[in-house]
Amino acid sequence: MTSTAALMPKTGIRYWPGRLIRGIGRFLKLMSRNKTGFVGFLIFISFVLLTTVGTWFVPPATSADITAIYAPPSWKHLLGTDSQGKDIFAQIVHGGWDILKMALLTGIISTFIGVALGSLSALIGGGFDAFLSMLADIWLTIPRFPLLAVLATLVKLDNMLLLALLLSVLSWAGLYRSIRAQVFSLKERDYIEAAMALDLGLWHIIFSEVLPNMLSYIAISFTFGMTSAIYAQVGLVFLGLVPLTRNWGVMINLAWTQGAIFFKDSVYFIMAPVTAIALFQLSIVWMSRSLEEIFNPRLRTG
Repeated sequence: MTSTAALMPKTGIRYWPGRLIRGIGRFLKLMSRNKTGFVGFLIFISFVLLTTVGTWFVPPATSADITAIYAPPSWKHLLGTDSQGKDIFAQIVHGGWDILKMALLTGIISTFIGVALGSLSALIGGGFDAFLSMLADIWLTIPRFPLLAVLATLVKLDNMLLLALLLSVLSWAGLYRSIRAQVFSLKERDYIEAAMALDLGLWHIIFSEVLPNMLSYIAISFTFGMTSAIYAQVGLVFLGLVPLTRNWGVMINLAWTQGAIFFKDSVYFIMAPVTAIALFQLSIVWMSRSLEEIFNPRLRTG
């Protein structure tokens, strides 16, 4: 006799793992359509795993070893040691998560601010649009990093959320103008005009009609928001304006302040964090190619 459970449709909580696996498989298939973008995605995932799961297997470099100062790469020290004899690879593993979290958090907040203000400005128009446009024009003339450095001396940026909010507020104007222009072009479409004529509500028009047609552009803006946040954070850490204890920027700062540039054997100490930052930035830029094709099917070939 066939059980009742066997006759039930395969829906519900029992079958979510299968749907999740199929969803991941489809996502990976779409990502792999662009080879460069897929390589960037793999590098990005590698950094995420290295700075999260890797910390379980690689002990932190807490003790100095004066007998192994600037030791070259070996099986014991994969990337050599620094000016105190600490393992460089361990510092890379344990110093990357702060960078990744800050980049992700800043990218989310800055993208939300730019998309929300840009969409509202274009759809509401009138004095509201004129005021925001004037404010954005003024904001774009302000040198961002010098202002950020000055603010860091006035406000103690020891909270990651506070720093992410500050970086986002300082970078909203450029994305606002781009989103505003995109929404103005979409505003003339028949389905947008129909939604406005039916008075479906501003938030419905933004989230159900406008944003789905800009996902490709938003995804690209999000990735570039992450990269600019990394540059800003590393710059602040290098200048000693952000009190973070584990960070690739701290490694660069220590290499500079401890005079590593004057020792020929210190090249690994200097180049390891620089290379890690550059590779992570490159992975985001490359990955954006695949994300653009996922959210914009017209770009897909073959």
